[in-house]
Amino acid sequence: MSLPDIPAPRTSPEDTPRRTRLPLGAVVRLLVGVGLPVLLVARLGPGGVLDALAGITAPTVLAALALGAVTTVAGAARWCVVARGVGLTLSLRTATTDAYRATLLNSLLPAGVLGDVHRAVRHHRPGDARGTRAVVLERVAGQAVVVAVGAVVLLAQPSLRAALVGPGALVAVGGLVVLVVAATTWLATARRAARWRGGLLAAVRDVREGLATRRTGPAVLGLSLVGLGGLLALFVLAARTAGVTAPLGQLLPLVTVALLAMVVPLTVGGWGPREAAAALAFAAVGLDPGQGLATAVVYGVLALIACLPGALVLLADAVGRPNAHRVPTLAPLPWRSCSPSSATVRVRPTPVG
Repeated sequence: MSLPDIPAPRTSPEDTPRRTRLPLGAVVRLLVGVGLPVLLVARLGPGGVLDALAGITAPTVLAALALGAVTTVAGAARWCVVARGVGLTLSLRTATTDAYRATLLNSLLPAGVLGDVHRAVRHHRPGDARGTRAVVLERVAGQAVVVAVGAVVLLAQPSLRAALVGPGALVAVGGLVVLVVAATTWLATARRAARWRGGLLAAVRDVREGLATRRTGPAVLGLSLVGLGGLLALFVLAARTAGVTAPLGQLLPLVTVALLAMVVPLTVGGWGPREAAAALAFAAVGLDPGQGLATAVVYGVLALIACLPGALVLLADAVGRPNAHRVPTLAPLPWRSCSPSSATVRVRPTPVG
């Protein structure tokens, strides 16, 4: 007696195991963020870096926390100015808390901007993109000042410019110009670009109101310079901790160039490009490149220490999660469009089951 044939179970494409592939961007960030420091340490030797890290003392930690507070509060105040410029309300306390959280997440997560993405999502309201645009404008304003000051330093220091700026920079600038021209042409001519044009016009209006008026422009610029001063002071603290005795006038251009290398959101916490730029900058002016590497590594550690208060904010978020349905409103209430309200909207949780 023969047994009936039992058909094999059918497998759907969803049931087929797939290979997990790392995105190319993640691989590049890993290679740059980890590979560059390892390569530099192997080339220049680990002794200077280890000695510099051993020089971090309790007063150094306290100074890093103080400088981090100055930089964070300046950025939070800049955010408040931009938000009020586009018609929103934002208290300095809320902005400082969110800025600490974002800075810590930027230092720990890939790309270096995910903390700001979280900040933008947190303050976004359906149908009103001003909260998101205020975060973007605040971030861009701070980075623009770093780029501008870094460009001035490179123009004033031929040796640094020769060591750090090559043909690749010209190619990158040319490619950016081509992309801008192509995007502008498409927005101006394509029929399907009407929605994009509307969003672009709203964004341009927010840029003008948030950054370029007599009330907001000087405040944003001044607070950006204060924030940059805090970052430079932290870098100088790292250099002195690493044993660098170069005069301040010679040291400031070097650390400015290292900060400029961190503007591109490529790696975690700026690791990799910062160390390479610091080593090259120190070598370009006749200093020991190993000291530049050690300075950049110590700066990375001190910068992480400076944003540790953000861990307390994350802890408070976790503890206060039962009240997460209370959403603070940034946008003015519809019936009071001329006077933004700081009211709190209570959203009733949807019952389960």
